[in-house]
Amino acid sequence: MSQVGVMLPFDGLPLHQHREAVERLADAGIGEVSTGEANGLDGLTPLVLASAWRPELILSALVVSAFTRGPSILASTAAALAEAAPGRARFGIGAGSDRIVRDWNGIPFTKPYSRVAHTLRVLRVALAGERASAAGESAAALGIKDFKLGRPPAVPPKLVVAALGPRMQRLAAAEADAVALNFLSASDVATVRAAADGVERSLPDPLSVQARVFVVPGEGDAAELSARRMIAAYLTVGVYAEFQRWLGRGDQLVDMQAAWDAGDRAKAVELIPDEVVHDLFLIGSPGDSAKRVRAYLDAGVEIATLALMPPYGATFTPSDQVDFLSELVAKV
Repeated sequence: MSQVGVMLPFDGLPLHQHREAVERLADAGIGEVSTGEANGLDGLTPLVLASAWRPELILSALVVSAFTRGPSILASTAAALAEAAPGRARFGIGAGSDRIVRDWNGIPFTKPYSRVAHTLRVLRVALAGERASAAGESAAALGIKDFKLGRPPAVPPKLVVAALGPRMQRLAAAEADAVALNFLSASDVATVRAAADGVERSLPDPLSVQARVFVVPGEGDAAELSARRMIAAYLTVGVYAEFQRWLGRGDQLVDMQAAWDAGDRAKAVELIPDEVVHDLFLIGSPGDSAKRVRAYLDAGVEIATLALMPPYGATFTPSDQVDFLSELVAKV
């Protein structure tokens, strides 16, 4: 069953004041809440609070880096989320980026695919209550000795892989419960799904697809500038740039990348083609955005998680954000 979710937390709203927002959105029809983990709040605490307020919601930790926590701590964290939301927890792991892993955490960003693959295999056996050694070469590759989760959950969480390229997508298709996607249009979903065609799957259930969908309320220069600034900040990072090249947008982003590399951030923002902005961001009214969210669901996305960004320079209070999202969700 397709679901619409929202990203937490909301800008400008302290975490302890999120209850009303979560309850209003649940009443409007969301089925999921999701978090990221970069340089804001951690990726678990907002979910645990939301679960206490509305226990029917799916909780998606999307995503936690396979580099910035050790495998045993990742397993313990995933187990805690699964206990908080039995049957509703989704625990995502990904490589992150060189900026987050190396520049912000001082950890070498080496062999990201291998790190994610080995971590996924260790988490699978650990959350099932087995010793990490049951993951064989993966446990050895991560340097794990004799770890066993002391409190494995009765219902393990769904394990999700964040995938920005075909190799990671094939890993998800073969061994994960779900794949998490980012910075793609509804029409790109078919390209991503095709990458998994023919991959032999080790799990009985089909691969679930989750996508984060960026939404900017309103129209005009301020709304577009918010989208452009985020595109320039993210799609100039290596892993994101490679993903867009694989999707076929490489030529459209060459000028932006050159300006960014030359240190001209303002020019980079200006050089993003309008087509790219409107492919990757939902800009407009709740009704217009709802139609485009439906396009993601119709393309095969099981959970479309809305990440709202206020128009650049505009006063957009937490109440405004919840009002907009509530109307949008109700129209999907």
